[in-house]
Amino acid sequence: MSKHAGIARFTYNWGLATWNELYSYGLKPNKYILKKFFNNHVKPEFTWIKETGICHKITQYAFDNLGDAFSKFLSKKGGYPNFQKKGYHDSFTIDASGKPIPVGGKSIKLPTIGWVKTYEGLPHTTCKSITISRTADSWFIALAYEQNHEPTIKVHDVVGVDLGVKTLATLSTGAVFPNPKHYKTNLEKLRRLSRKFARKSKGSNNRYKAKIQLANHHARVANLRKDTLHQITTFLCKNHARIVVEDLNVSGMLFLHKLAQGIAAKGGFHEFKRQLEYKAKKFGCEIIIADRWFPSSKTCSSCGHIQDMPLEERTYNCGSCRHSMDRDLNAAINLSRLAKA
Repeated sequence: MSKHAGIARFTYNWGLATWNELYSYGLKPNKYILKKFFNNHVKPEFTWIKETGICHKITQYAFDNLGDAFSKFLSKKGGYPNFQKKGYHDSFTIDASGKPIPVGGKSIKLPTIGWVKTYEGLPHTTCKSITISRTADSWFIALAYEQNHEPTIKVHDVVGVDLGVKTLATLSTGAVFPNPKHYKTNLEKLRRLSRKFARKSKGSNNRYKAKIQLANHHARVANLRKDTLHQITTFLCKNHARIVVEDLNVSGMLFLHKLAQGIAAKGGFHEFKRQLEYKAKKFGCEIIIADRWFPSSKTCSSCGHIQDMPLEERTYNCGSCRHSMDRDLNAAINLSRLAKA
């Protein structure tokens, strides 16, 4: 699998370097031209790409990924493509030359690679292609297949969700999901492993072992955050017909130095909305995105009065009707009323 990932990385980097060189001469390349030239003139020179047990479709998918990266850049949905580095986001895609790949159980027969055991059981289905990626020293299989889903019975018609740093999410129904602060809890171990890795001699086996330990720790913290977000978003989409969330300016909020670590370490605002969008289709609910400038925290949920609310004030005390309520709950109620409006 490391050889497959290396071939995919080499192909992607060669395509990016050639793309940049052609563009500097005023030409407009595309993935089809690069793919044809690579297969006819470059690939025959490197015999290690054609070794036994290597899937020949890896290079085609590498050029497809390069073309998608430039498409996102030209449509202003992403940055300019960068060269891939060994050991960072290693992945490759393979298929069975157009034939369906059977999947099921705790083992799978990968094209040209052979039988591979899996830690978890796979669904019994077929797929057209499989993407294999590495995180730390673990390999993961990703595949796409069709599923039929029935809408779940909803307990609440509308719910407003206010995201924050102190509490992860506050619902207009009164439910509160506290912030587990996985990053802060594991920060001391992260520092210790980082110092251990930095003190090892470059190129030594001990440095590689320390690198794997550090990568495993990063992966564990990331998985804890993802698990928390999955639990909340699944609960929301299963039990609520319409969900209202804010369109937060995360990149702008990171300039607030006192909150930057809490926002970035929680890693939840963008991922929270992304999970809601695809789970809404799965469980049959509607997602409503409130305008970024909607004053949900400044508006009184009782009389509609608008007043300034500094970040340090955690209780909303209305200056008009004397209504007092938790700041996050007040904002969540205001968001829920957008759906009714």
